[in-house]
Amino acid sequence: MEQIIVGVDVGGTAIKMALITPAGQLMAKIQEPTPVAQGEDGILQKIAQMTEELLLKHGYSKEQALGIGVGVPGPIDAKNGVVLQAVNLHWRKPVPLRDKLKALTGLPVAVENDANMAALGEMWQGAGQGAKDLVAITLGTGVGGGIIVHGNVVHGINGVGGEIGHITMTPGSGSICNCGKTGCLETYTSATAIIREGRLAAQNGTSPVLAAIFAKRGDIKAKDVLDAAVNGDAASLAIVDQVSLYLGLALSHLAILLNPAKVVIGGGVAAAGEFLFSRVRAAFARFVPFTYVVESTQIVAASLGNDAGVYGAGWMIRSQMND
Repeated sequence: MEQIIVGVDVGGTAIKMALITPAGQLMAKIQEPTPVAQGEDGILQKIAQMTEELLLKHGYSKEQALGIGVGVPGPIDAKNGVVLQAVNLHWRKPVPLRDKLKALTGLPVAVENDANMAALGEMWQGAGQGAKDLVAITLGTGVGGGIIVHGNVVHGINGVGGEIGHITMTPGSGSICNCGKTGCLETYTSATAIIREGRLAAQNGTSPVLAAIFAKRGDIKAKDVLDAAVNGDAASLAIVDQVSLYLGLALSHLAILLNPAKVVIGGGVAAAGEFLFSRVRAAFARFVPFTYVVESTQIVAASLGNDAGVYGAGWMIRSQMND
C-alpha cells in the first residue's frame, strides 16, 4: 500500500498543504485562506477539512497517511507539539496543536516553527541537499532563520533557537526593530529595511532613479532598489552593499560558532541573485579569520520557494518513521 505524508504550512494569510511521498516527491498541493477570525479551533478544523478533502481527491485513504507535519509562525515546544505563541494567527496563549489536530484527524501530528520547517525542506529536497549542518535564512518582510546541526533543528531551551534576524549588529544605534530593540540584523537586511533606505534616497534626492519611481507611484519597493543597483544607481548600490556587509558579518559569526556546510538564503530579497550573493560572500570572507571555513561554507540561494515549508513538514513525519 502506497504511503503518503501531509505537509502543512500555516501562514497569517494562507494555509498551504501538500501530499508528499516518503521519497520526497510532491504529488499534489492546495492553498486556502487562513480563517484567522475563527480562532485556533477554526484554523485547526480547516486543516482537518483540507486534509480529508485532499486525500480523497487524490485517491488516498487515511490508512495510507503516515501523518501530518505542520509549520506555524512562532515559537514552538516541539517535544510536546505546543505552539507557544503565533502573533500572525492571533494566538496569544499556548495552543496544544499536536493533540488537538490528532483528535480531529486521527493521524499522527508533528509541529515545528515555519522557518525551521523551511530549513528542513531545503535540507531534504532543496539547495541544502547533502548537508546535515546548515543555516537557512529568509530575507522577506523580516528576517527568519533556522539552524540544523547533524540533521536536527536547534530549538534551544525556549524554542527560539535560530532567531537570526534579532542578532544585534550595531549596539546602541540603528533603526527600531519590531522586537523593540535597535540595531537588529532584520533592520539592515530585510525587504522592509531596503524599502526604508530606498524611500530615504528618493526623498533626499541622492537617487534620481528612485525619486522618479517615488514621484510616479508614491512609494518604493525592495525590487526597485535592487534593480536600480544592478543598473548602476550609486545610492541603490550603497544600500545593497550595506545589506551585504551586515549579512556577511552575521554569517561570519554563525560560521565560527557552527561551521555549517551550507548557508541557504531565500525570500524576496534573495531574488537579486548573484549580484547580491557575490557581495555577501565577499563580506563573509572578510570577517571569517579561517580560510578553510570560508572555502568549506557554501552560501547558496534557496531552491524550493514557497514549497520549502511543506517539504519540511513532510520531512518531520518521515524522520519520525525512521526513529
